[in-house]
Amino acid sequence: MSARIEPLMTVDHLEAMPEDGNRYEVIEGELFVSCAPGLTHQLVTSNIVHLVRSYLDQHPIGTIVPTPGLILDLYSGVIPDVVFFTHERGAEIIAKERLNAAPELVIEILSPGRPNIERDRVAKFQLYAKHGVIEYWIVDLENQAIEVYKSTDKSFGPPSIFRAEELVISAVLPELNYSAASFFKNTVR
Repeated sequence: MSARIEPLMTVDHLEAMPEDGNRYEVIEGELFVSCAPGLTHQLVTSNIVHLVRSYLDQHPIGTIVPTPGLILDLYSGVIPDVVFFTHERGAEIIAKERLNAAPELVIEILSPGRPNIERDRVAKFQLYAKHGVIEYWIVDLENQAIEVYKSTDKSFGPPSIFRAEELVISAVLPELNYSAASFFKNTVR
């Protein structure tokens, strides 16, 4: 008995997806679909973008962008919650309104539900490490924690976890001076 091999999805297939409010991503040829993020997720996204932009006003080293299209290879195109890239890296990876290689920093905010959490903690974790993301943040809404993973040769090391008034430490954003709590400010619970 032979196994049926289904064709892998490519980033070209993403262009054919409907504009229906869902987020379509392809990771290693597998299609992932998620609905629009909830209000708390969006508020935390806004906080992250605001705080990092404030940091960048003082340290003009790059750009922070919410929900960009990120193409990593023919079989992997995703929409991270937030990315940061330096000006130098941006010149290398921006083409056709997309990022076409790994930025220095990717931030994913965990949405409720096992499939969403597994996608960010497993599939995207492995994908970002494989493609050379230097730093990966997982923002845990439930525990109000920020997990910072640093690249160690196509993998990520154990996380540094920041909560409450602990200052978030980032190699990619040196001298970042915000507490973990500031990223969760004014959110609904």
